[in-house]
Amino acid sequence: MHLWNLLLIALLQGLTELFPVSSLGHAVLLPALLHLDINQHAPDFLPFLVMLHVGTLLALVLYFWRVWLGIALGVIRGRRSTDVEDYRRLAAMLVLGTLPAIIVGFLLERPLRSLFGDPWVAALFLIGNGAMLLLGERQRRHAIAEPGNDNLDALRWRDALAIGIWQCLAFIPGLSRSGATMVGGLRRGLNHAQAARFSFLLGAPVITGAAVLEIPKLLHARMALHAAPLGLMVLAGAVAGIAAWTSTWFLLRYFRHHEDAALTPFAAYCIGLGALALLLLGLRL
Repeated sequence: MHLWNLLLIALLQGLTELFPVSSLGHAVLLPALLHLDINQHAPDFLPFLVMLHVGTLLALVLYFWRVWLGIALGVIRGRRSTDVEDYRRLAAMLVLGTLPAIIVGFLLERPLRSLFGDPWVAALFLIGNGAMLLLGERQRRHAIAEPGNDNLDALRWRDALAIGIWQCLAFIPGLSRSGATMVGGLRRGLNHAQAARFSFLLGAPVITGAAVLEIPKLLHARMALHAAPLGLMVLAGAVAGIAAWTSTWFLLRYFRHHEDAALTPFAAYCIGLGALALLLLGLRL
């Protein structure tokens, strides 16, 4: 893969990972539509995407460093206080929200892997992602908290588990992890700001798990003829991380100030891009 192709995919992944528009779907579609020199079926393509996700993970850790520090101290400290109990509770919610992805990923990772490089699948499910966002907006209940409040005190264990089940949809390219978890949060009564905050926090353990599984393969696999050196992949991960930090900053502010149908613009984008991609792929036949 050429340097500019790597950096373009990295920038796109970092920008779309937190946006509810499916970063994986974009990573599969863009090379096919723009004829980029990227072999999506190469054994190192998925580990390369995971390297980009590691950059995103670092961005999430840095952006929410106070939350992660509070969780760490809450787990370590034996004494009880209101803040410590709140962080312990949040940690438990994140564990519950992560369990479904661990189970589904373990059982279905191999069957689903064949879909990762298929642009037709990504385009179809990108349209499905837009429909999912519209459905979430239409069916959501009134928010528990006031609009603009991103406090997660009202989240219950059943809510966290349900959101985690929604998150499993992201194993299919074209369906957004952040979009699915936000829709799951809205259906459990969270407002957009709360749903976005929990979705972004929930991304960290999921990305960590994927990295643990795939980075050893990246380090030990033989690179395909046109694959990028490890150093360039690390550079691409850094680009993705910077883009992801910027996306997180923007989206949290956007959702605090747009409570009414906030996901609708993203839904329209996904449906439009998916339909355009199907048209362009069809013309190439």
